[in-house]
Amino acid sequence: MDVTVTTIAVLAILFASSLVRAVFGFGNALVAMPLLAMTSLGMQAATPIVALIATVMSLVIIVKDWRIIDLRSTWRLLAATVPGIPLGLLLLKGPYDAAGKVILALVIIGFSLYSLFRPRLITLKREWAAYPFGFVAGILGSAYNSNGPPIVIYGTVRKWSPDHFRANLQGYFFPANIIIIAGHGLGGLWTPTVGWYFALSLPIILVSILLGNTLNRVIPQGHFDRLVHIILILIGALLLIHTVTA
Repeated sequence: MDVTVTTIAVLAILFASSLVRAVFGFGNALVAMPLLAMTSLGMQAATPIVALIATVMSLVIIVKDWRIIDLRSTWRLLAATVPGIPLGLLLLKGPYDAAGKVILALVIIGFSLYSLFRPRLITLKREWAAYPFGFVAGILGSAYNSNGPPIVIYGTVRKWSPDHFRANLQGYFFPANIIIIAGHGLGGLWTPTVGWYFALSLPIILVSILLGNTLNRVIPQGHFDRLVHIILILIGALLLIHTVTA
């Protein structure tokens, strides 16, 4: 793929994914990672770029909602995330590119099906439940920036209210992403390509946040998020087919 075409495609993907994050408070990696994996950018460049963008967006949201974050849950999730990060880096840096794409596709398809059908889940009242969810999030986050699904499911089984849900997600994502991008740096994933695309994406992030805040107020969430998850299933299936047939 031509460099100019790649740049335009990457920036378009980052804008669309950032817009989803601005509206829902999560989901940019679920959109960005499978699409970027199908470009010439590669997983090892896409992962730190998306992590950096997610960190910036979490900071913007957390400045607004930090007062209602439930620290009792978020610190436990973070504590369990840390030991999962090195395992995720091993998956990302090892000779597992095809396997990683398959795992990413299955996580996205599975989570979107869960979000569409909303199966009745048990209610967990014990704080210890944060540890297994946080550990899995650490692995998926450092490898594929997909720490969102385990945390969203955890928030569901803990019965977080809508306002606390969005705030708690950012209360987890921001410090978790700081740790993850530090791990990417120590793992040698910060390259000139990563820095270049991150710098190019900053104006796009600003526009997506402004537009996302407007959409969050005017679009009926039940309709919009359903459409997003249907699209995610199609994206995940496309990535799976693309990887298996490559």
